[in-house]
Formats: sequence, structure tokens, C-alpha cells
Amino acid sequence: MLKKRTLSLGGWLFYLMVVVMTCPAVASATEMMVGGAPSKPWWFWPVVLFFFCLVLGVLAVMAGVGGGVLYVPLVSGFFPFHIDFVRGIGLMVALAGALAAGPGLLRRNLANLRLALPVALIASTFSIAGAMLGLYLSRLNPNLIQSCLGATIVAIAFLLLFSKNTEKPVVTKQDAIGLALGLRGVYWDDGARESVDWKTLRTRLGLFMFILIGLLAGMFGLGAGWANVPVLNLVMGVPLKVSVATSKFLLSITDTSAAWIYLNRGCVVPLIAVPSILGLMIGSILGVKILVVAKPKFIRYMVIAVLLFAGLKALDKGLGIGLLG
Repeated sequence: MLKKRTLSLGGWLFYLMVVVMTCPAVASATEMMVGGAPSKPWWFWPVVLFFFCLVLGVLAVMAGVGGGVLYVPLVSGFFPFHIDFVRGIGLMVALAGALAAGPGLLRRNLANLRLALPVALIASTFSIAGAMLGLYLSRLNPNLIQSCLGATIVAIAFLLLFSKNTEKPVVTKQDAIGLALGLRGVYWDDGARESVDWKTLRTRLGLFMFILIGLLAGMFGLGAGWANVPVLNLVMGVPLKVSVATSKFLLSITDTSAAWIYLNRGCVVPLIAVPSILGLMIGSILGVKILVVAKPKFIRYMVIAVLLFAGLKALDKGLGIGLLG
């Protein structure tokens, strides 16, 4: 079974690498870098980026957040890459994690297709619009997109700080839209050794919120895992395990839609994408092993602090204040 899962994961990663490496348009090193031609040798930044993403992968697993939401603000803040390239690769990073986890979650009946498909249709449509809007605004005024990214990251940090997920929300009566779409299901909880029935509520509000999530995911290249789970769990009343699993499956659809826009515009560069994806995937594997002995609560608060700093730095950079360097 382990060998089969390893081969499946390897197959998805190989496919993703082929897509990245055969991207139709590839930028030059001068276009990738902010401030013109790089002063370091060509291999310097990819090597540093690999080890940086290795650490990010470990932190992302222990903090329970997606790699994309850490990757974009931190890499754009501390590496000399143009924001368009960072956003494009941020979606590929989130997509790699989703492709690795999605099939296994479907087999365990945790990711619910009936719930995922209408949400994915809405989120992926608006993620394409968000990606196009983000690239357009970046051409008009790169500082505007940097400021908006900073504000969004600060908001995400506060969302992670104050949101309290509910493992099994109690839904006494399903709303009409959820009933019509058949948004209900059952799964086996290994921990509690029981079968759990669930259904949705506030479906209209939840679906509307996925319009905003799709726009933000495409515009900033963050992926949408940071928002999918709170909306599914806290707004729509879906159990936490189903919310997390369905969110992973959703990312494989939503991020693919937005990532194609960045691929087509030449904003996914193998020199940055390959070490980023490899680093985060290996870091995620290490993170799962470290999670057994670490204190996830401390790590989570540390990640929130890092996100808050990265968001403020992006705001500072976008507004041209210069207080944070």
C-alpha cells in the first residue's frame, strides 16, 4: 500500500514538473529579478529557495496551513523575484500539495464530490478572473498589487488567529439550496469509531463567499486552503475532517484554473518553480514526522506572527513607506 501511494505521489509530481518544464513562455533572469540582472551566479537563488521552501513545508504542516499562503508573502518579501512570478509559482506550490493529498482523501470518502463540484465551479471560474485581473493590475501599478497582497495576508493572519474550527457542527435542519444540491454525506470516523452523518446550512452565503475566495486565490496566487476550511466548517456546517479533505480536492481544480493563466503568460519559471515545489513537498513529509513530537500550537502562533510580519512588509513595500526595509 505504501509503495502504491509513493508511486502515485511520484506520478503526480512528475506530471507537474513536466508541465512546468514545458511551459510555452519562459522569462529571462533579468525579467525575473526586481532591479535588473542578477549579481549572483544562476544557481545561487534556486539553491537558497530550495532550503527556504524545505523549512516552509515543515512549518506549513505543523501549523495546519497550505504552502501557498506562506510561500507568496515570504518569497516576495525576502527574495529578489518579480511579484508576478512569485504569484504564479505560489499557485503551482499549492497545486502540488493538493495533487499529492487529493486521491487518498477521495478513497477514504472524506472529500465529498457533491459538495466539491458546485463550489469548485464557482471558485475556479472566479480564480481565472482573479488571475487575469491580478496580472492586469500588476502591469498598471505593481505597488498596488503588493499593497493589496499585504492587506490580504494581514487579514489571513487574524483569521487564523481568531477562527475556532468545530469538529462536528450540529445542523438540525438543512436549508433549501443545500437540500436541492444534495449537499450531505456520511463518513467513518476512525478516532470516535462511529459513522458520522452531516448536512449543510447557510449554503447561499457559503457559495457567495467562494466567489471572493476564487478572486483572491487567483489574484494573489495564494491558493485557497486558508479560506476554504473556515467557510465550509464555520459557515456551512460541514465537519472539520470533511472540510479539510474537500478543501484539498478543491485546490486541485481551483488552482489549476488560475495557474494556467500564469503559465500561459510565462510567469511560471522552472528555475524558481522546481526547487520551490521539491522543497515544500520534502518539507511536508518531514513536517508530518516532526508533528508527532512537536507542539503544533506554538508553531501555529509562530506562523501567524511570520505571516503578520510578511503582510506588513508587503504593505510597507507597496505603499513606499520603507520602515521595514
